[in-house]
Amino acid sequence: MNVRPPIETSNPTAVLSVSFNNDSSCFAAGLESGICIFHTKSCLLKASRDFNAGIGLVEMMGMANYLALVGGGKSPKFAMNKAIIWDDMKGKVALEIAALSSVRGVQLGRERIIVVLQNSVRIYSFAKPPTLLHVYETADNYLGLCCLSEKKIAFPGRTVGQIQLVDLATGNVSIIPAHSSALKAIQLSPDGELLASASETGTLIRVYSTGNCARVAELRRGIDPATIFSLAFSPSGAMLACTSDKSTLHIFDVPNTQRLSVHRSQHMGGDGDTGKWGILGRIPLMPRVFSDVYSFTSAPFEAGDESMIGGIPFSEGTVLGTTRAPKGVIGWIAEDSLVIVGAGQDARWEKFVLVDGEDGKRHCVREGWKRYLGNT
Repeated sequence: MNVRPPIETSNPTAVLSVSFNNDSSCFAAGLESGICIFHTKSCLLKASRDFNAGIGLVEMMGMANYLALVGGGKSPKFAMNKAIIWDDMKGKVALEIAALSSVRGVQLGRERIIVVLQNSVRIYSFAKPPTLLHVYETADNYLGLCCLSEKKIAFPGRTVGQIQLVDLATGNVSIIPAHSSALKAIQLSPDGELLASASETGTLIRVYSTGNCARVAELRRGIDPATIFSLAFSPSGAMLACTSDKSTLHIFDVPNTQRLSVHRSQHMGGDGDTGKWGILGRIPLMPRVFSDVYSFTSAPFEAGDESMIGGIPFSEGTVLGTTRAPKGVIGWIAEDSLVIVGAGQDARWEKFVLVDGEDGKRHCVREGWKRYLGNT
């Protein structure tokens, strides 16, 4: 009887990447064996396709008629230097864009395809054949950081810590000197009016107006450094959620914005945030940590073992075609509820809701969870 553990465990259903569509109504998972698409609110399977080969990155447009795919895992379905636009209605490749290096990320818009490489972002027309419209150089962008709204696109600048914000109608580029260390996460609000960013330090989240690039808020996740997994604005843009390797979900009010949600106005009277330390934050010459804006609620989520993705040790040099941290990816399904999904061997869906507590404060409560590949 062989009682020795196997040298390498093989899980054909390991999730290599996970991402939400533009309104977070669905999320897609890239597997060692193909792709699956789920309804976010219920975590019920919407569609799946077995390629018998790995998809390291999948991005959806709308309700998933078109998907952007990049090969990944131990047995990639497609070359890792190609962005594949897959027509799921017809079950075949619609477009193919080849690059000289591995594709780190892809974003799909109605008229554009954004291909993210390690040191550049390339914008193509969504046409057959695709036409290269613009090329922007960036600092090293192993994570494939890039976010797209109807009118704006944001991605790292040429200098570490900077963000390039491009107006898609005019092609005008603005440079935001967001952080002094490398970017770890960026996200646009649903209406494209706000941009949130976090660096590899992970203690502060900065929020900028995309109209004039002015900083409108600085939010403190914590004092200890952390790896930020995901940032996501609520549908109204009045709140921002954040996950990190501390296995904690934080939700912040975004101060200094005109779009105060009804919920927030009821609780705050619209007069701004006093911060975690209350009146201490108003005393002159106190350390700034006392005046920072902290999250109004937090909750633990399941982060799991981040060193493994689909059985492969993960590092920045590993070419998997994954664009995001494999855990803690946030999608808001309403102004008072959100879902966190993760990849890896233990791929989980967790739903959280905001509720009013008897203490007059808002609290984040986990309403349910499941292993969405059905191995519960």
